[in-house]
Amino acid sequence: MARPDGHLEEEKVFKDPVHRYIHVRDELIWELIAAREFQRLRRIRQLGTTYLTFHGAEHSRFTHSLGVYEIMRRMVENLEKKMTWDPDERLVCLAAALLHDIGHGPFSHSFEKVFQTDHEEWTQAIITGDSEVNAVLSRMGEDFAGRVADVIAKTYDNKLIVSLISSQIDADRMDYLLRDAFYTGVSYGQFDMERLLRVMRPEEDQAVFKHSGMHAVEDYILSRYQMYWQVYFHPVTRSAEVILSRILNRARELLEENYEFRQQPVHFVSLFNATMTLEDYVRLDESIIFYYFQEWVKETDPILSDLCTRFMDRHLFKYVECDPSQQMLIWPELQELFRKIGLHPSYYLVIDSSSDLPYDFYRPGEKDERMPIHLQMPDGSLRELSRESDIVEAISGKKRTDHKLYFPADLLEDQTTFAEEKQRILTLLHQQEGS
Repeated sequence: MARPDGHLEEEKVFKDPVHRYIHVRDELIWELIAAREFQRLRRIRQLGTTYLTFHGAEHSRFTHSLGVYEIMRRMVENLEKKMTWDPDERLVCLAAALLHDIGHGPFSHSFEKVFQTDHEEWTQAIITGDSEVNAVLSRMGEDFAGRVADVIAKTYDNKLIVSLISSQIDADRMDYLLRDAFYTGVSYGQFDMERLLRVMRPEEDQAVFKHSGMHAVEDYILSRYQMYWQVYFHPVTRSAEVILSRILNRARELLEENYEFRQQPVHFVSLFNATMTLEDYVRLDESIIFYYFQEWVKETDPILSDLCTRFMDRHLFKYVECDPSQQMLIWPELQELFRKIGLHPSYYLVIDSSSDLPYDFYRPGEKDERMPIHLQMPDGSLRELSRESDIVEAISGKKRTDHKLYFPADLLEDQTTFAEEKQRILTLLHQQEGS
């Protein structure tokens, strides 16, 4: 079959609420969108359990991936005015943007924590393995799929392309901030993307920004900071994630104990015993998860049944702020009290922590080191962003972390049984919150 490196006879467009239109002119991109592995992303939410907090957050990774592609397409068009692209390099760039999230599982990050999976590894497996996506990419040449996978793995030789898809200011982050703000209905994630694209300039290893556009970059950094703490780390969303992860852990524990499920978790067996194939993984989506949760409401195991009911009916855990150093002093007593009242502490008493580093400059040798954002000065020299911006300097390198303790307040407030023990638990929890 011919290489899909030509242009479509007629441009295809997707109407998009964030970018107005998403334009597809390349045969390769159109065929990748049609692949079953990419279409699967329609059935995976972009923001996992956030829809239980912000009811509009029902958008999918399919819509986000199209958005990242559209921003990358515009980046490439702008950069082509200032440099020469090899035609295949351009398509590697666009394909990597489109496919960067193709390996996400249902309820992405909660799913990964329970099953110790890595969506980037699955992304590379889909791109290079036995898939419709790989079949399309392979028609471009023997090494083309590997090149796309290398961009996503951040090992590609052309570091400029890597930076456009994965850096502190890239096509992925630009789209998810704007898109997630739109669908959650908040204003925090808004920034001037048009201005950012206009002041972007290519350098050998990364894209930089004209000094005159510094305020647009500041706006982006602050938008990201606010979105993480107001939306992504929202405590109600985290409560739903806690329950979701405990459901999956309970199902795994019951399976290992040879519990007789009314609805056997056949789709999870290969995950639990680490034998999942690429085909097994591609068949998993959130509709499968919801089916099991609906069925498990009727299970005889009281923990699994209760947790599934809570998740499906949004009867979530309450929380108190906690200080880990202080919390450890009361932890043994809390666990023992939970056991006395018949609540398994592993499932009903959960600490959840969140942390974010909104911007960091390069620190060689540090774990998770990040390349800095550079400004191009009027004389052509480069300056690291926080050296020029007082706003960014104030938050640069500063990691913010918070800790919350989740528990079923409804069961503790019902003191028709174990009244003394439940009152003691509530006293300890309120002391923790005030500490």
